[in-house]
Amino acid sequence: MNDSSPSATPGSGADSPDLVQVMLGECSAADADAVFGVLATCFASDRADAVPGRRGGPRPDAWTGSFVADHAPDQVPGVLLAGPVTAELQGGPVAVDRLRRALAEAFAVETAGRVAGDQEVDVQLRLTTSA
Repeated sequence: MNDSSPSATPGSGADSPDLVQVMLGECSAADADAVFGVLATCFASDRADAVPGRRGGPRPDAWTGSFVADHAPDQVPGVLLAGPVTAELQGGPVAVDRLRRALAEAFAVETAGRVAGDQEVDVQLRLTTSA
């Protein structure tokens, strides 16, 4: 797994309402890189120029990153994916919604699940190339 520390996120603490943890799985490293690339054009991140790595083994690959979704981006470029990507977004409701909307501009997004707590939401999405 290619983990990123939320404390490395620029300008935001780990308990900031604008911080969104993103986990991508069930996809190729190239597709994970494409999704993180879109998010990095819109929001500050702890990923810098990190490229998703690949580890062998029986477990599926997963990639994580932290993004500061403190604004709604103006324009989000569309990107082609080789296959579907499963994305899990966790953070404050407003920030998660901003990040989900940015993803919806770049990809076709299907909500697979949503769990809401007092101050945090967890949303599971399925991303594919927009038609």
